[in-house]
Order: sequence, then C-alpha cells, then structure tokens
Amino acid sequence: MRTKAAIALPDIQRKQAIAAVQQYFADNMDEPIGDLKAGLLLDFVLSELGPSIYNKAIADARLFFEERTSDLGAICYHDEFPTSRKKA
Repeated sequence: MRTKAAIALPDIQRKQAIAAVQQYFADNMDEPIGDLKAGLLLDFVLSELGPSIYNKAIADARLFFEERTSDLGAICYHDEFPTSRKKA
C-alpha cells in the first residue's frame, strides 16, 4: 500500500480554514488565536484526523456507487431478437 502525504489544502482554502479556526476560538474560547497557532492546529487536524475523515468519505462514496450499480446488468439488459422468439 502506498503512503500518501497528509491532506493539503490549496492556499485560498487554507486561509479560509485558518480564519474558521480563529472564528471558532473567538466564539468559544477565552482568548483569540493567531494565524500561526491556528495554522498549526489546522495542520494537526489534517494530519491526524484527515485520513479517518477521508477514508469514511471514500467508503460512503463506494457504498453509494455499489448500491447504484448492483443491479446494472438487469437494468441495462434488453431481450435480444424479441420478435423472432415470439414466432418460434
């Protein structure tokens, strides 16, 4: 199995995520959090919790796909030569 790096966010999403962490701290904690600490917390969450969240999302997507395609053969099947069979 290949090893993948921690989940990386594009710069704009990273800035938005850091702002969200800072807003959470402003709303729920006793003191504000700066850019550096919010970024470090985000990095921790992405590296430690990100893989579990990713794996669950992939499992959910796979189940969704399998449920939709499980009866694909029956849904897409058409009788061949239906008129010829009626005459025979």
